[in-house]
Amino acid sequence: MVEKRKLVVLWGKRAYAALQNAYKSIGEDSPANAEKVRSEILAITRNLPHHPEKYPPDKFKKNNPGNYRAFEKHSYRVAYRHTDKEIRILIFRHVKQEPKKY
Repeated sequence: MVEKRKLVVLWGKRAYAALQNAYKSIGEDSPANAEKVRSEILAITRNLPHHPEKYPPDKFKKNNPGNYRAFEKHSYRVAYRHTDKEIRILIFRHVKQEPKKY
């Protein structure tokens, strides 16, 4: 029987800082909403190792080989890359921000 290794989820520094900034910004108006947004996004990322290809390929990734994917939740877009060892969260942005090709 082949044992499947569990992938590790790692946040890039910029993506994590953007999540923290969004949490603080939302929290100024509603601490409860800030916690809801943060906890639901973190829950999605924690579940990515179970099915890393659940979300569609990232349309903003130039020459995407298929392992760069993205999802949206609460008007935030999270882009990640999965390999056979890890899932790295690359970008966390509000959907109204100008999208950046990378």
